[in-house]
Amino acid sequence: MTHLERAVAADRVARFDRRAVDVDGAAKAAVVLAVAEKDGAQGIWLCKRPASMRRHAAQFALPGGRLDPGEDHITAGLRELDEELGVQLGPESVLGLLDDYPTRSGFVITPIVCWAEGYQEPTPNPDEVAQLFFVTFAELGVEPRFLTIPQSERPVIQLPIVGSLVHAPTAAVIYQFAEVVLRDRPTRVDEYEQPVFAWK
Repeated sequence: MTHLERAVAADRVARFDRRAVDVDGAAKAAVVLAVAEKDGAQGIWLCKRPASMRRHAAQFALPGGRLDPGEDHITAGLRELDEELGVQLGPESVLGLLDDYPTRSGFVITPIVCWAEGYQEPTPNPDEVAQLFFVTFAELGVEPRFLTIPQSERPVIQLPIVGSLVHAPTAAVIYQFAEVVLRDRPTRVDEYEQPVFAWK
């Protein structure tokens, strides 16, 4: 993949007809896809949660979390990026939003695409992050896998990255990012299911 320019990424996000979703009783959350460049390669950060966490333990996740009272999605996402990784980005870094993704565990996730102008070495919070990965755009070029499960008619999406299998909701959000921002394809991912272990 050739080097992605900020203006190109911003244009692709701006042209994407984002879908917002409102689910009764669901908590609002934001995740951040922060485009950065490390050792000459562009990519995004991906976390693996500690096994000790009360919810979604040992699962892969993008930096993010639920909105605090009075916060909007962008404020919450940038706050969580700082709290979890020690990476500080301002509102000017935000290129736009991708489709909301409702989860089986009671959240509606809003993905925020950001652009980090200068590389910041993350300092992960061990309470939130067991492992941190810098996933390059080349790695995001993988083909997703789709599984069928008896509990749902929707296909379960998996991304074979970081030496493992990343599932929805994280896999769905990352796949849409790769399609919209890297490949300029207005792909929807709301039809993709999460594995049963992520339903709680």
